[in-house]
Amino acid sequence: MPAPELHRTTLPNGLRVLVVPDPATPVVGVAVHVDVGFRSEPEGRTGFAHLFEHLMFQGSESLEKLAHFRHVQGSGGVFNGSTHQDYTDYFQVLPAAALERALFLEADRLRAPKLTEENLRNQVDVVKEEIRLNVLNRPYGGFPWILLPPVLYDTFPNAHNGYGDFTELEQASLDDAAAFFDTFYAPANAQVTVAGFLDVDETLRLVEKHFGDIPSRPAPVRPSFGEPRPTGERREAVPDAHAPLPALAVGYRMPDPAADLDGYLGHALLGSVLGDGEAARLQRRLVHTDGLVTDISASAGLMGPLDARDPDTFTITAVHPGAVDPDRVLAAVDEELDKLAAEGPSADELSRQVARWSAGLHQENDRVMYRMLGLGARELLYGRAEIGVELPDRLAAVTPEQVRAAAAALRSGGRGVLLVEPKEGEGE
Repeated sequence: MPAPELHRTTLPNGLRVLVVPDPATPVVGVAVHVDVGFRSEPEGRTGFAHLFEHLMFQGSESLEKLAHFRHVQGSGGVFNGSTHQDYTDYFQVLPAAALERALFLEADRLRAPKLTEENLRNQVDVVKEEIRLNVLNRPYGGFPWILLPPVLYDTFPNAHNGYGDFTELEQASLDDAAAFFDTFYAPANAQVTVAGFLDVDETLRLVEKHFGDIPSRPAPVRPSFGEPRPTGERREAVPDAHAPLPALAVGYRMPDPAADLDGYLGHALLGSVLGDGEAARLQRRLVHTDGLVTDISASAGLMGPLDARDPDTFTITAVHPGAVDPDRVLAAVDEELDKLAAEGPSADELSRQVARWSAGLHQENDRVMYRMLGLGARELLYGRAEIGVELPDRLAAVTPEQVRAAAAALRSGGRGVLLVEPKEGEGE
């Protein structure tokens, strides 16, 4: 697939705009990335960014509840939203003829969502039910992305449960919601990405038409979420009444992708060398040879690669039989990391994993939705949507020495170890 054209502008109200034409597809996508995620929510309001994502689907001053849904689906489109560590996104993909409708709908709720006590209380209950289904009443719920951070990190932004805490969600008020919107949903704190079958000049005109009159407000000052790296091992065990087998997660700090993208990608390919495919080192050693685990994986990024600012987390997760001591699993992981830190992967081993990555990237980016979301997120997080376009070539340029250095960095730094222990009991 040829590299897409990227056209940027900034509206007078501070809204950043990225337009990406693709004449080969009959659809168009519109995404709004807002620079607020789990790590930006106020202390004492755990889960508020996630809650507010739900509130943004409850109507606006112009449209009643569910009207947004009907307009998108009535045009043959799909829509959704999600909350991440450092951003919240809202997006829709529709036939190309519905471009202006999509822009109107996204601008309408960015201008003035309908914040009412009824909507707030209803969505608090919805989020609580989501937490019950996805975390409290599910085996390995929240593993590892909710449970591991408080072991590896110390500060509230990095360590707290951004999915939501019942007590703090129930205390949320309408004033909290209004203040959150005024602070974080300013146009200057958002990025609009439009991709697909479109004319660039006409699209920019329509963006200005629908988003340009949203009143400007100052963008909030974004603090650094950096904190010192741990110097040793930290360990914590948590019970899980639904887990059939024990599990463990090991977390390490990663390089800052904004300052050291090559170092970050070395860690990303280290994850593949360790965990991707039957020939990966941890798969061969722990699953097929030693029989210590039933499942194992390794990856860069707590919620996926290049999905957050610094700090982010390299994770190794495993599920193992109850008769296996987790320290045996950890020792085997350390031995494999030591081998890579001493010798690095072979050229053939690395090229196989680069091919897996590149094939996956091309397959994912073939869909307008994922291409648009990836470009928009990287533009917001790093100021360079081009990272997504360059990734196959950047990964192909990673050397065995860079992967060796990544393994050495993991072994020389501190880590967090989370142990999930099956326990009989009742979940909520």
